[in-house]
Amino acid sequence: MTIGYLALGSNIGDRLATLKKAVRLLSKSEKVTVLKKSFIYETEPYGGVAQDNFLNAVLKIETNLSPLELLDLTQGVENSLGRERLVRWGPRTIDIDLLLLGTEEITSEKLTIPHIELKKRSFVLIPLKDVYEEETLFNETLGELIETTGNKMDVWKSKESW
Repeated sequence: MTIGYLALGSNIGDRLATLKKAVRLLSKSEKVTVLKKSFIYETEPYGGVAQDNFLNAVLKIETNLSPLELLDLTQGVENSLGRERLVRWGPRTIDIDLLLLGTEEITSEKLTIPHIELKKRSFVLIPLKDVYEEETLFNETLGELIETTGNKMDVWKSKESW
């Protein structure tokens, strides 16, 4: 079994209900166990597209799926929850990103692990800090990585909870 981290985000419809449904659907797989959930954070949109704020969270999981099998599972969950890919960094019912999967390092057209934008996104790093138990990531502490993003003020703990 391998430890992995998934980022979840939603800014269309009932954002909290969608995050909860995504966790339930991921947990239905016999090959994925959700070990920990971060707090839920409200975040301003990233990427310059005008849209509503997101709810974001990170899950620590254990899985015996390969990276591509896990990607297929997460995209299946996104599709079942109405995800449409119309505008890059645009509004979405649900977004599930594979951040880290054990010591895997993959760069392909379909998947990059660690996630290619991970170091730039406070809305991912801040919730990751809630569930990540290692001392460092990319030879820095999560606190140091968060400080260098320049967008940590766009993320705050939500009044919503699991």
